[in-house]
Amino acid sequence: MEIFKYMESYDYEQLVFCQDKNSGLKAIIAIHDTTLGPALGGTRMWNYATEEEAIEDALRLAKGMTYKNAAAGLNLGGGKTVIIGDPLKDKNEEMFRAFGRFIQGLNGRYITAEDVGTTVADMDLIHEETDYVTGISEAFGSSGNPSPVTAYGVYVGMKAAAKEAFGTDSLEGKTIAVQGVGNVAYTLCEYLHKEGAKLIVADINQASVDRAVKAFGAVQVDVFDIYSQEADIFAPCALGAIINDTTIPQLKVKVIAGSANNQLKESKHGDLIHAMGIAYAPDYVINSGGVINVADELNGYNHDRAMNRVAGIYDKIEKIFDISKRDGVPTYVAADRLAEERIARVSKSRSQFLQNGKHILNGRSI
Repeated sequence: MEIFKYMESYDYEQLVFCQDKNSGLKAIIAIHDTTLGPALGGTRMWNYATEEEAIEDALRLAKGMTYKNAAAGLNLGGGKTVIIGDPLKDKNEEMFRAFGRFIQGLNGRYITAEDVGTTVADMDLIHEETDYVTGISEAFGSSGNPSPVTAYGVYVGMKAAAKEAFGTDSLEGKTIAVQGVGNVAYTLCEYLHKEGAKLIVADINQASVDRAVKAFGAVQVDVFDIYSQEADIFAPCALGAIINDTTIPQLKVKVIAGSANNQLKESKHGDLIHAMGIAYAPDYVINSGGVINVADELNGYNHDRAMNRVAGIYDKIEKIFDISKRDGVPTYVAADRLAEERIARVSKSRSQFLQNGKHILNGRSI
């Protein structure tokens, strides 16, 4: 892998390799862009087949966090860490404390959080060595379980998408097909049920389905039939890449809005649903409630303040539809432009303080 060539192509700032022989730590921190502020992104632990695969994953995920944080309106850049190892067998206290010291050594350029393969307990161990970590135990001032907050963000984002498709953001009487009924989706279903929506649900976990059927009067369908339902809205809340060549011809909905990551298998699928007139709420914007919530910890967590910021996802989704119409592009492209335009504005504003290679303070060069 030509690392510097790849980094230059997508304008990455830094790639940090962290090794601790005693604990077995092999970590890669990728920092993509810090124009808006320090890079925030979780730590993923995965048993990668090769070191190159781990590097590529760290870089890809870091860039995604730049766009997610920028579109969410956070004063944070994008970064990500991957730890090479089996999260079920290879963890130990020394590993995460050593990793915490590496983070501390970056002096605030990178802030980590929980991700696939890591837990709140792991974040607490990192916190033993650095303050540049979020998603720690509530006893240390954390925001706690992010799922309910993420669900609220998806709910308000869905309402904004419904307004685009139906002319009103009311979900009363709307039929919503929910794929996956895990922690985030269950809370989303609570919001939808309270507003009077009709729910169709599918999940590989029968207990999760049974819970939704009992609590909300939801109708259960097979996991392979969720795409073809006569519904107004499809809410993908499980796997990624589920908007694809096989599923798109089955869709009868006017809106796609859900919590799953990486919903489009390929860019062309975003083009296809746009051509079909489906109002798509881009995943990394509508599901950004979790990162907005943990980011609030950096200011001393306040639940009401965090929820108010998450409510702003409604406005972000509206703005994305505006950009889509302004530029004649699908919403997945419009979401990227929302993030890129914000980064460009802030970068331009900061550049005004640099003249002739000198820093300007109060009108005087220093």
